[in-house]
Amino acid sequence: MTGTEEEVDLPGYYEYYKTPVKMVATPDGGLTAWRLDKKTGGWQPANDIVDEILFAIGGEVFVRTPAQFVQRTEAVRGRYLKGEGPIFALYETVKAIDDVAVAEGRPYTAEEAALIAGIRRRTFVMFEEQLQQAGDPGADPTIATAAS
Repeated sequence: MTGTEEEVDLPGYYEYYKTPVKMVATPDGGLTAWRLDKKTGGWQPANDIVDEILFAIGGEVFVRTPAQFVQRTEAVRGRYLKGEGPIFALYETVKAIDDVAVAEGRPYTAEEAALIAGIRRRTFVMFEEQLQQAGDPGADPTIATAAS
């Protein structure tokens, strides 16, 4: 926790060394930070890096919009997590689209980019809802609604 809470627009979305981080208001008027855990896809407390993020000490910190945060979170989950079920089938769909574009040496078409963005918004909500059901205090599927 820092002494700068009143100066920070919350919620805030960031990329910290290529990892999504969000800062949200607490009921007492402070803030708490959550960092994506690449091993589980859940959220880990990250209050220890709040000052570094807010004051950009280190140079690998970027402010993100809710839409960018959702897309980056799902890109990381899709890359690092493996499993079965509907979420992972959708991650495989994105990977297949990506594999074709890479094999053809081209960027995504407008249609592919829109499809990937839509899939990632959907998987974000699905994953966050599962995290909420499992009791993850950092889970928030409503970010994808704000990102639309």
